[in-house]
Amino acid sequence: MDISLLLAAAVSFAATLVIGKFVLAELRKLKAGQEIREDGPKWHAGKAGTPTMGGIMFIIGAGVITFVMGWKQMLGGEFAHLYVYLFALIFGLIGFVDDYRKVRQHQNEGLTAKQKFILQLAAAVVFLVLMRYEGLLTNELYIPFVNVTVTLNWIVYLVFAAFVIVGCVNAVNLTDGIDGLACSVTFVVMVFFTAAAAMWQATLALFPAALAGGLAAFFVYNHHPAKVFMGDTGSLFLGGAVAALGFALDMPLILIPVGIIYIAETLSDIIQVAYFKATHGKRFFKMAPLHHHLELSGWSEAKLVAVFAGITLVCCVLAYLGIQNRY
Repeated sequence: MDISLLLAAAVSFAATLVIGKFVLAELRKLKAGQEIREDGPKWHAGKAGTPTMGGIMFIIGAGVITFVMGWKQMLGGEFAHLYVYLFALIFGLIGFVDDYRKVRQHQNEGLTAKQKFILQLAAAVVFLVLMRYEGLLTNELYIPFVNVTVTLNWIVYLVFAAFVIVGCVNAVNLTDGIDGLACSVTFVVMVFFTAAAAMWQATLALFPAALAGGLAAFFVYNHHPAKVFMGDTGSLFLGGAVAALGFALDMPLILIPVGIIYIAETLSDIIQVAYFKATHGKRFFKMAPLHHHLELSGWSEAKLVAVFAGITLVCCVLAYLGIQNRY
């Protein structure tokens, strides 16, 4: 791996640590405390009032490093890394609006599901159209492991891509339910994307490298017991980053193995709702999404973070091996 990518991660880590001190202090001044779900695990009630919107830390940290260290490439006409960051930033802004409304109204509900969906879908469409216009997106669907590429009709591909992006963003958002979980899992995913992009275009690899460093620093503040939560500001940004990188690298199907935890969390939620309706009130899981079920089964938050990040690591290694023949 290019030494500049390791440098980007290291500098982003240091910058985010410093930025975090100021962000945390400001969030406390604003009394931007998280409201806790009433139907969540009872012991989560003690987390009420913990500052939220902490995702601002790694959004700024990774953004500054991506922009500064990618300046030379941008002067040369390479903007892929910037487009991916800006796309993720749009989702972060949607999350910020959602968080801000929660903080102002002192409840655990911000934007409605319909409002979020419309905003997210619009952002996805704009990103895809821009990437196609810039020649950075093809309508060829690469299938990892078997090294086969299928060409789809452009309209079909864009519709598929838009809904995959929205689904991915919300899956990452669901994973952000306990201290350090979304942060640690997505850190591993960003390391994968850094390694994958480095085989193809080091400039694009700059953003996931910087974000990996930022997430490592954020974990210092977010591990159990968390001093700050990333909020929807952070989780939607991360979801946008994961989805955008999958499409920017022209291999969205790789999101299946690398995002296995996101998928498991989402499926558990879908199964819970469907089973509840089909059985008129019975529950398949003790609580959804999956991490809450495991919590109620006796798993500690630290164990959940370690196991979920470990599973993601194994799947990312397999995914990396599965794309070797493409390059």
